[in-house]
Amino acid sequence: MSSEDGQAEPPRLTDEEMLARFTNSKKRPPCTETVGMRLTHVDQARMTARYAFEARQDFANPTGAIQGGFLAAMLDEAMSTTAIIVSNVTMNAPTLEMKVSFLRPLFVGAATAEARVLKWGKSTCFIEAELFDPEGQLVAKASATQAPKPFKRF
Repeated sequence: MSSEDGQAEPPRLTDEEMLARFTNSKKRPPCTETVGMRLTHVDQARMTARYAFEARQDFANPTGAIQGGFLAAMLDEAMSTTAIIVSNVTMNAPTLEMKVSFLRPLFVGAATAEARVLKWGKSTCFIEAELFDPEGQLVAKASATQAPKPFKRF
């Protein structure tokens, strides 16, 4: 991913440095805080990242399951953050469209997700993510098209 204005990109962070940067950030977006997202693993060579989430009681519907919109938000947050990581923290990647398949309920407590960039083009990025319950069962799966934009233009 080269800079459109001809300026040199910053040196690429190692996976460990990237993980530390996100873990120690004092500027976490409110949406990240709301869904309780925490980056747990980075593999830039594979263009993947893993996350932990906290599904709170106030996300639950009357059956006790987490409402699907919160599951979609967790998946969207994982995919967008993975795109930022893959860009070496030079770009944001707003979601243009997203499809979510809900496979089983998630209840209050911990959840994990893995997101991966499938293809990074000049104007679009194709990405997917899976969300798992505490037992490792697949809860939901999403795929999205995103539009990478340099942070300064966004």
